Amino acid sequence: MGEFRRLCEAHGLKVTHQRMEIYRALAATAEHPDVEAIHARVRKRIPTISLDTVYRNLKLLAEHGILSIVGMSQERLRFDANMESHHHFTCVKCGLIRDFITDELKGLAIPDEAKTFGEPVSLHIEVKGICASCTRKAK
Repeated sequence: MGEFRRLCEAHGLKVTHQRMEIYRALAATAEHPDVEAIHARVRKRIPTISLDTVYRNLKLLAEHGILSIVGMSQERLRFDANMESHHHFTCVKCGLIRDFITDELKGLAIPDEAKTFGEPVSLHIEVKGICASCTRKAK
C-alpha cells in the first residue's frame, strides 16, 4: 500500500480511503477481477460505496498507469494491479486470466509496424487457450 500511496502522489492523485480500499481489493488477488467483483470485495469494508465510484476510480488509476485493464475488448473490463513486466494466459471458455513470466520473451522488441500507429508504451503477450479446469470438465 505504501507503493500505491507513492504512485498516487507522484501522479498528483489524492490518496483517499476509497481508492486505497479499491486498490487493496484488486492487489489482494491474482484473478484479474472485473469491476463488479472488485465492488463486492470493497463493499465488505465500505458498505456504502457505489459501483460507479469503484468503476471511475479503477479507470482513473488505469489512466495514470497505476493498474492496467486486461482482457478482450468485447468482454467486461478486467483489471490488474501487477504493473511488473508479465504476460497473460486467458481461457476462452471461462474467462480465467493468469499471469506468467518467461525468459523467452524478455527483450522482445516492439515491432516497427506497431510504431507506425503511434508511440507504444508497453508490450505484453496474451496467450488464449482452454484452462486446465475447463479441459477437465470437458472430458
